[in-house]
Formats: sequence, C-alpha cells, structure tokens
Amino acid sequence: MLRNALGKTFRFLGYTVQYGCIAHCAFEYLGGIVVCSGPSMEPTIQNSDIVFSENLSRHFYCIRKGDIVIVKSPNDPRSNICKRVIGLEGDKVCTSNPSDFLKSHSYVPKGHVWLEGDNLRNSTDSRCYGPVPYGLIRGRICLKIWPLNDFGFLRASPNGHRFLDD
Repeated sequence: MLRNALGKTFRFLGYTVQYGCIAHCAFEYLGGIVVCSGPSMEPTIQNSDIVFSENLSRHFYCIRKGDIVIVKSPNDPRSNICKRVIGLEGDKVCTSNPSDFLKSHSYVPKGHVWLEGDNLRNSTDSRCYGPVPYGLIRGRICLKIWPLNDFGFLRASPNGHRFLDD
C-alpha cells in the first residue's frame, strides 16, 4: 500500500513537472494574455483592456516601427510597460514633447528601440528615460481580446507624425 501511494505521488510530481515545463515554454516563447493598466496607450489601449502578446517576434528580431510591445520597465525591473515602437536602431527620432516649441532630435543607438505611449501628454516613455535596450522587450501585442466590442487587431498610431523617415 505504501509502495502504491509513493508510486502515484511520484507519477503526479512527474506529470506536474512535465506540464509545468510545457507551460513555461509556451508562455516564454509563444505568448500570453496581458491585462494592461494605465492611461499611457489611450485611445488605442484603455485601462484594464486584455490583449494577447506574442513572443516570437522578439526572438526573431521582427519588431518594427509602429508595433506595440510589452517591455521590462527601465525604471522598475519588477514591472512591465506597454508602449509603441517609434524608432529602431539608427533611426532619427523626435526626443522633445509635443508641447515644446523647439523640437530636438536624436538617433537611436545600436541594440536599442525608442518607445512612446500613444497618449503623449500622459506617458512616461523614452522621452523621459531614453532609448530602451532591445533585450528588455518581452513581446509584441497583436490582438485585443477584451472588451469584446473592441476585439481584433490594434489600430495604427494616432501619433503617426512622430515617425521620422530621415
């Protein structure tokens, strides 16, 4: 009887480890569901919207300008942020706020991206903390799941004029 109980316990532990490994690989390499909070991505993503973030793009270096990404916060590594990619390495970006009279520009260094929220007046982004290392990107948001009346692919940036083509 003890042998039977130990056998069942070890089998259960074995299955738990196996399924745990499969779940880890799925969430790490394929993607997952994310609940977004804060006003920085309004009107594209509202507070408490639920989105699907796929992780393959970051592994294959397929992140492009205009993509919305989940990134480890440069200010607090325990939290993630959701921002739009405005510039990739080598791109010229506008580093000033929209309300600034004189506009300043800079180039994104190698291995970095320039991130901004869609709500430029209420977003802490690369204009505050500078370019973000590509390695901090966790995934690319490709689909809004909730609310259901807004289900589907995400719309283009309301700040398309911030993309420079120099």
